Amino acid sequence: MSYIDGIVAAVPTANKEAYLQHAQVAAVVFKEYGALSVVETWGDDVPEGKLTSFPMAVQRRADETVVFSWIMWPDKSTRDSGMAKAMQDKRLKGIEMPFDGRRMIYGGFEVLLNV
Repeated sequence: MSYIDGIVAAVPTANKEAYLQHAQVAAVVFKEYGALSVVETWGDDVPEGKLTSFPMAVQRRADETVVFSWIMWPDKSTRDSGMAKAMQDKRLKGIEMPFDGRRMIYGGFEVLLNV
């Protein structure tokens, strides 16, 4: 069964191009290590919540945009191996994230349904 890494972060809106460049480098690395696809999205209609919301979850500031991303892997073992290799890859080790990674939310998910 497929496996997904999901990521939500708040990126300074002024850093949109820098974020895209960062994401393009990371996507190449993840795909080299077994990812089937890498999807990066830039928030367009992300409402504020009263109890929960994407903006609240990442403590989005007024000058930031929420991004929602996912990496699809063929299975968890490929993800575990590929992610370990990617985190050691010099292309990612030397790259500075154009956002505050402390407020990034991420996790691994087993696919239950993909229609």
